[in-house]
Amino acid sequence: MNKLIAKEKDPIGAAVLDYQSAKNGHCIEVKTNVALDEELDPSYFFRTFDNMPQMEQLALQQCKGKVLDVGAGAGAHSLYLQENNIDVSAIDVSPLSVDVMKKRGIHKVALQNFYSLKNKKFDTLLFLMNGFGMTAKLENVAAFLNHCMDLLNDNGQIIFDSSDIKYLYEQEDGSFMFDLNAAYYGEVIYQLNYKDIKGEAFDWLFLDIDNLKSICEGQDLKLEILMEDSHYQYLAKITKAI
Repeated sequence: MNKLIAKEKDPIGAAVLDYQSAKNGHCIEVKTNVALDEELDPSYFFRTFDNMPQMEQLALQQCKGKVLDVGAGAGAHSLYLQENNIDVSAIDVSPLSVDVMKKRGIHKVALQNFYSLKNKKFDTLLFLMNGFGMTAKLENVAAFLNHCMDLLNDNGQIIFDSSDIKYLYEQEDGSFMFDLNAAYYGEVIYQLNYKDIKGEAFDWLFLDIDNLKSICEGQDLKLEILMEDSHYQYLAKITKAI
């Protein structure tokens, strides 16, 4: 899981590098197995704090101590934290994105697989833009949280956002219809393209709050929902139960 991406198969990295260099208008093509194709403008990875959704702003305001920004992309969140004198380290599996972050002046940047990170301690682990989705499958969440706890100091916290994508299965009468013989409905397959760069397909997880609560209780962890919106998106904080 969370393996490093080869430069020739790095559509997001190529897009943000192009945008950083020339501010061009090419979009990233986003394909999934659950919804219609979409386009993502690389300028979104360069948004400032004032242009971020309220949920992201709140997440950044919750950061404390030594912060690890996981899946940092072009570094929008890390740059804000750094500019506000927060000790932040940014990691990503995209080599071209890491190059962009270095060019943008972020001090602590590494091409790093989160799961291989060891012997480090942080006060905040930050996973934004549904970075929690890197768990890929519902069955992986408990092990992921265990790894997070190994990287946290006492009183440390995980800050992340996610979405319940049950709205994709909503019926006309307001009920939801799921195939109980299929995999968990929040497990999605993504495939991204940019210009002539075709990224490899990868698994991504959107986790509903009820399942998250159950997993946290089983891990003896405290879950706090900091914000929810009308589109089933939420911001959460996980800490060790006292």
